[in-house]
Amino acid sequence: MLPLLIVLAFLLVPVLEIFVLIQVGEVIGAWPTVGLLIAETALGAWIVRREGRRAWRALQETARRGVLPDREVADAALVMAGGVLLLVPGFVTDLVGLVFVLPFTRPLVRRALSAFAARRMRAAEERAATVFPPGAAGFDPFGRGPGRVETPPGPVVRGEVVHDDEAVDEHGDRTSRA
Repeated sequence: MLPLLIVLAFLLVPVLEIFVLIQVGEVIGAWPTVGLLIAETALGAWIVRREGRRAWRALQETARRGVLPDREVADAALVMAGGVLLLVPGFVTDLVGLVFVLPFTRPLVRRALSAFAARRMRAAEERAATVFPPGAAGFDPFGRGPGRVETPPGPVVRGEVVHDDEAVDEHGDRTSRA
């Protein structure tokens, strides 16, 4: 479903942009429309630059504290995507780009995309569980299950554990030290 939506977006967005440009051009004229597009691009570049710096600083600060930077990474990705959309000429992509970049709309987009991703992950897990049920025919897609022995990294030295209260004689038999 998602690949079909992406193909449709690549086909329909340019048509929509041209339609909107023609409509705006008929209302305010051709040169004012071009001027408005240039002004939007300049304003968008300034906002992306400012918000990109903020997102980068937040990402660095979170990494410096040793905390998982999930929100900060999402913000940086949204600012980057919004910046690309703002550079594409057109009013519709500029509007979507501004929604991605502006600090008061970005959290809403982040939450919506996070909820969408969580739904997709749950659906993928459910599909995987129906195709590969855990433990079916000894197959577990995550490599867990009974009989699986984890081998430590590096060389393995075979040996025997000897407790302090036991001793081993010359024949290899355990004897008590007590």
